[in-house]
Amino acid sequence: MKLHEMKPAEGARKSRKRIGRGIGSGTGKTSGKGHKGQKARSGGGVRLGFEGGQLPLFQRLPKRGFTNINRKEYAIVNLETLNRFEDGTEVTPELLVETGIVSNEKSGIKILGNGTLEKKITVKAHKFSASAKEAIEKAGGQAEVV
Repeated sequence: MKLHEMKPAEGARKSRKRIGRGIGSGTGKTSGKGHKGQKARSGGGVRLGFEGGQLPLFQRLPKRGFTNINRKEYAIVNLETLNRFEDGTEVTPELLVETGIVSNEKSGIKILGNGTLEKKITVKAHKFSASAKEAIEKAGGQAEVV
């Protein structure tokens, strides 16, 4: 098979419907829009959720909750991912971004205690879970809050 002999699979490419091209095409005259009315006009139609003037469902339902503008979201790192560093390494937020473990630092870095830590390392982060702090110290390392 050569490049110029290649063809798409049968039925993979469908030709577009040519509307308004005469009575024999099946979509001539009114172009499949019927006779008059809002939906037959150019730019016609109603917005999403419009119910003909009746109060739409999304407006009838009660409002609930709020968005806290002061919310802090932390980039999370599990203990098992810290095993890639050698013994005695000082793991800082900058190092985590540099190595690609964390792509976006967000409001800070939080270390969670998922998995086991076999290396003796010093971890500097903004927050630690209780189990993570315990596991780091158990492995002989240090957990420092930045």
